[in-house]
Amino acid sequence: MHFILANPAQLMQALGPDLLLMAGAMVLMLWAAWRPDSDEHQRAVGTAALALIALTMAVLFWYAAKSPTATNGVIAVDNFRWASDLVFLLGAFAAIALGMEYNVRERILPAESHVLVLFATAGMMVLAAARDLMIVFLGIELMSVAVYVLAGMNRRSPKSAEGSLKYFLLGAFATGFLLYGIALVYGATGTTNFWDIGRKAAEWNFAGRPMMYVGAALLLVGFGFKVAAAPFHMWAPDVYEGAPTPITAFMATAVKAAAFAALLRLWMEAMPGIGGMWFAPVWWLAAVAMFVGNTVALQQRNLKRLLAYSSIAHSGYLLVAVAAGTVSGTAAFLFYLVAYTLASFGAFAVVIIVARTGDTNGELVDYEGLWHVKPGLALAMGVFMLSLMGFPIFGGVGFFGKWYLLMAALDAPRSLVTLAVVLVLTSVMSAGYYVNVVRLMFMKPRPENAAEIEPSGAMTRGVVFTAAILVLLLGLMPTRLIDWSRDSIPRPPQSQVSQGSSR
Repeated sequence: MHFILANPAQLMQALGPDLLLMAGAMVLMLWAAWRPDSDEHQRAVGTAALALIALTMAVLFWYAAKSPTATNGVIAVDNFRWASDLVFLLGAFAAIALGMEYNVRERILPAESHVLVLFATAGMMVLAAARDLMIVFLGIELMSVAVYVLAGMNRRSPKSAEGSLKYFLLGAFATGFLLYGIALVYGATGTTNFWDIGRKAAEWNFAGRPMMYVGAALLLVGFGFKVAAAPFHMWAPDVYEGAPTPITAFMATAVKAAAFAALLRLWMEAMPGIGGMWFAPVWWLAAVAMFVGNTVALQQRNLKRLLAYSSIAHSGYLLVAVAAGTVSGTAAFLFYLVAYTLASFGAFAVVIIVARTGDTNGELVDYEGLWHVKPGLALAMGVFMLSLMGFPIFGGVGFFGKWYLLMAALDAPRSLVTLAVVLVLTSVMSAGYYVNVVRLMFMKPRPENAAEIEPSGAMTRGVVFTAAILVLLLGLMPTRLIDWSRDSIPRPPQSQVSQGSSR
């Protein structure tokens, strides 16, 4: 299967999974608005949304099985796109499954919440496919506008309203940086296509053209906000804490993954010719994110805020793969992304179960002695915490994820030894808060005045234990996942590969 992207009909065919999800989301939006808000209606729309995601996955697998290729154009048709889309769709499926039962408890009645997750996911899929800066902008806006609304869906919560407003204002500000960066890069190169930018960057001398450097710097600032990397992270803790917990999990995993997928493709395809200019800022961004995220997480006493700062630290780990800028770095990036998504969604699902109506019971003290009342839940949470920390054996998928990141850093053409040391030291630092959660659950008695944990729904329990089983299986058998990751890398034109290897 070969697509000629200059042909509008074939371009639409190449966007088949994305358009299917968008069209289905539009139909569901009409259905969601047609009837008054109620628990039954939001469950019905949620069930239809899950079916639509399953159908989109089936079409995605069909496309991937055909191994399609395409001419140079505004979108990519490669395994990296399909692999990234699968992560987004799994995140959307888990978020809606958690939200259907969470919304009943928190009295979040609008069925549109599930449809907005679909629209956000469609934007992520456009981002993963984007091979043009204008398509990147369209994908980010489609994703971001939906997530702005999702963050404030709990209208009874002042924290939710505050987080949504902060996210919108700072997100709009960051989008301005991104759009201005796109304009400057276009002014310097005369194109917005990744391959054409990469070719001109490799052939031209930009030493006398500061417009290109300033444009690339503004793009990095915009992406730094979207992935919540310090020092562009200030919105994340308040937004993650205030948003409905299923949406927090969605933002911390799928939204972050989409921004990283676009950033990595931009780095690999458009910027190898000016990689020396990108290298130092990305190096420092990774180091600062790892240090700030882990240091501040040590001080948190609320588990949602702890996971928010943990997410900032994981942005730093993923930036190590971006800084490496190699095939092994890209494979390590995809492997780590899958491991992080599974463990994070599982951890947030446990937060939903332990919390009471009103999203209370978020403090660490509320997890004391969890083993004595919910042993299965405590075991699953232990797996997630140890996986996020990078502990071998239990949660070994996180260990292998960091191991492959380290190998990519040490094998990079430019020296990343110091950054690899920072990764190891900050990972050791993270044990201070991940292991503390495990200690509270297993080694502390359950307080006599502790609130009873309310019964949880079948879907929420399913997300917890499915994620735990997958984390354990992938930790025991990581080879298949890393082989799949190596087969799913964005490949720049051969001229750019040669140019990048000669530096």
